[in-house]
Amino acid sequence: MTDPTPTDPSSPERRDPLAWFGSGRGGAVAVAVAVVSLGFSVAPYATGGDFGSKVRAYLMANPAVLDEVVQAREQAEANNTVEKINAAVAANPALMAPDPRDPSFGPADAKVTVVEFFDFRCPGCKAVAKDYVALMQAHPDVRFVFKDWPILDRGDDTSSNYAARAALAAHRQGRYLQVYQALMAENALTREAVDRILAENGVTMPEARQAIGSPEMNRHLADIHTTGATLGLVGTPTFLINGKTTSSIAPAEVLAAIEAAKAAA
Repeated sequence: MTDPTPTDPSSPERRDPLAWFGSGRGGAVAVAVAVVSLGFSVAPYATGGDFGSKVRAYLMANPAVLDEVVQAREQAEANNTVEKINAAVAANPALMAPDPRDPSFGPADAKVTVVEFFDFRCPGCKAVAKDYVALMQAHPDVRFVFKDWPILDRGDDTSSNYAARAALAAHRQGRYLQVYQALMAENALTREAVDRILAENGVTMPEARQAIGSPEMNRHLADIHTTGATLGLVGTPTFLINGKTTSSIAPAEVLAAIEAAKAAA
């Protein structure tokens, strides 16, 4: 999802220490097959020469077992990632301190704060954007913070970075949320499309262009990248509810985390 350079803190090499096994479900299946193969190789020494054939016959008759292996591995990885991120947040509380540069909605003294790290071109971010706004509307007593974290650019394609800058420029004019929603709904996020969305939502373009290229904007995005790297975030969207991340991006899980944080507050 990010530039595969060792110096990029959000590159696959830095984001997933198991990436060389292969990512996603295909990689998990490969690991499952490798584990089964290893079992075949050592089984004759442990249980007799016919053990491997019995295991193979069983798996052929019950292929769902491999799915269970995959699911267990994926759940273990998710739990491990959650633990690492939560530990990093606890060790770096200053990174979660309110930043007036970040768009935020809800009471400043709210007992529950939700922070989303996202990229406007991220399919997962787009998929949950409407539900996320709905959560905001349903929980006016919760503070929602938006961390524009553009990590999906490749080479000369800097659309993610430009969209983040444009949205933050709109924030300076008090038009962030409507621009956020429009950018999330746009499939082809070209610079032309981003400029059109700004204009359609009442953003003054000369001021926006000045903000987009300003040193202050550079520092803001650089600080978000540093925060993401320090916390060990592995992709977008990432949600943090009172400093605790969720193991999935499902709106239902984010809602459950909000309700649990309210109960604990």
